[in-house]
Amino acid sequence: MFLLNVVSANLRKVATEMRRYLPNTISMIVTIYAIFLMFFLGIKFIGDPSNAEANTQYMIVTTVMWFLTLMAMQGIGWEITTEATRGTLEQLYMSPVPAWFILFSRMLATILLNLIVYAVILVLIMATSGQWLRFDWLTLIPLFLISLLGMIGVGFMIAGLALIFKQIQAFLQIAQFIFLAMVAVPVGLSPYLELVPVVRASSMIREAMTSGTSLVAFGASAWLLLVLNALIYFVLGVFVYKRAEARAMNFGLLGQY
Repeated sequence: MFLLNVVSANLRKVATEMRRYLPNTISMIVTIYAIFLMFFLGIKFIGDPSNAEANTQYMIVTTVMWFLTLMAMQGIGWEITTEATRGTLEQLYMSPVPAWFILFSRMLATILLNLIVYAVILVLIMATSGQWLRFDWLTLIPLFLISLLGMIGVGFMIAGLALIFKQIQAFLQIAQFIFLAMVAVPVGLSPYLELVPVVRASSMIREAMTSGTSLVAFGASAWLLLVLNALIYFVLGVFVYKRAEARAMNFGLLGQY
């Protein structure tokens, strides 16, 4: 119950910030929609007309997955940087709740509330392109939940860097394009891509939303690889974060910026 209160408190915090900084939320919608239009017009005027429908659907899912990945993987790092800038980072460690769980619950709250915004964007994108994706919720919900676990794991690794180095904005800007490649490349291109976070998850989500592949149709091996990848990166991410946290405490870096 106590941990649920932490999640509930972070939900209220994120919701309050989204209402208070409404122009920022609106600008996010406009930005994502503008990027989609750029990709869409490129496919329409430059791409092969015979594959335009399939390419547009591929691009829609990839664009939404890219921004979801950016939020999940970079969010905790930005939280650390923001808390350090405000001078409130050390206060997180005065709580009886572990700091990593506070950040985890805050990230969950951010993702849950932003999914509503992304749903609006997705409807706008589909209406503009005239391509309507398939929504088999029995397949998509477990896919999203498992994929988010791996994304947040990578986010903890980035947060560990933020704890020690504080200023990692330049790295995060470069990482945006790495994340785009991760969600855009099909997992079937190489068996080594199974080792990369998000690649299998985004491929399965894209297949479910464009081809209508069901939960059972993916097969047990695909689900096993997805779950293993997500769990490994989540556990590894928390481990890396806690090691970075211990180092930051030992060297007195929490209060520095």
